[in-house]
Amino acid sequence: MDRPALIIMAAGMGSRYGGLKQIDPVDREGNKIIDFSIYDAIQAGFKKVVFAIKKENEQDFRTLIGDVVKDHIDVEYAFQELTDIPAGESVPEGRVKPWGTAHAVRSARKVINGPFAVINADDFYGREAFKVIYDFLAETPDQAGSVIKAAMVGYRLKNTLTENGFVSRGLCSTDENGHLTDIVELTHIEKRGSGAVYTEDGGASYKDISPESIVSMNMWGFPASFMDEISSSFERFIKKTVPGNPLKAEHYLPGVVDELLKAGRAEVKVLKSSDRWFGVTYKEDKPFVEQSIQQLKDKGVYPEKLW
Repeated sequence: MDRPALIIMAAGMGSRYGGLKQIDPVDREGNKIIDFSIYDAIQAGFKKVVFAIKKENEQDFRTLIGDVVKDHIDVEYAFQELTDIPAGESVPEGRVKPWGTAHAVRSARKVINGPFAVINADDFYGREAFKVIYDFLAETPDQAGSVIKAAMVGYRLKNTLTENGFVSRGLCSTDENGHLTDIVELTHIEKRGSGAVYTEDGGASYKDISPESIVSMNMWGFPASFMDEISSSFERFIKKTVPGNPLKAEHYLPGVVDELLKAGRAEVKVLKSSDRWFGVTYKEDKPFVEQSIQQLKDKGVYPEKLW
């Protein structure tokens, strides 16, 4: 079995943030959140990283990220393109929105030959999270034709919210053995005082949600065979879902997992990390991230210069 690889989903242009936030420095040395993720991944044991990006951003990523880390970890690129759809299908007229997180992972199918972890480019997960997901992948065999054994790192919702707007999170339910039983993608969650609320109708109404809820931050671990499941699910999505919402429908990675759970074809272990998540969803989040990074450096968790 090939050693686990890391896929970093970095195709989003950060519309709410106002620019290509994945290459925006968060410390005085010019390191970006993605640099800290790669650094932590290397410490955990990962030897290969795949950047799932837009083709037009390739030069920026090569210059500012890929070329910087290539002496420390093997680097591959996968391009998330609207035209990368099943044969015989066509992109709806006027569609410019990417197909979603599952499609981003699918774009790496030609460069993944073993188990793999998946993360967002603009989220800070913490070293422990990378260690537990790597160990799971390294120790769990991929048995083709049997129940897919996967994992995710879960975080408390209250530790993943921003003071500056809304966020999207996968709301998780688990059984007594710590396995995922259900995951629902909530695309608009807001912090309200010490609590949280969400809306599914564009803000016409809001519902309370417990800040102690376990949510997915899109840190997943999958066997290589999961790529086939994504491709099959994406084909169904294109044929059945897109016609009803051709310009905005998205194929979410948690949705693929949920399909398999409901069909009894997947077992997902929810791994725990004591590290605090943080990220830059909005420009106003950046000072907090910079402060948090510096505090970790002051504690000796990271060197002043990563590379």
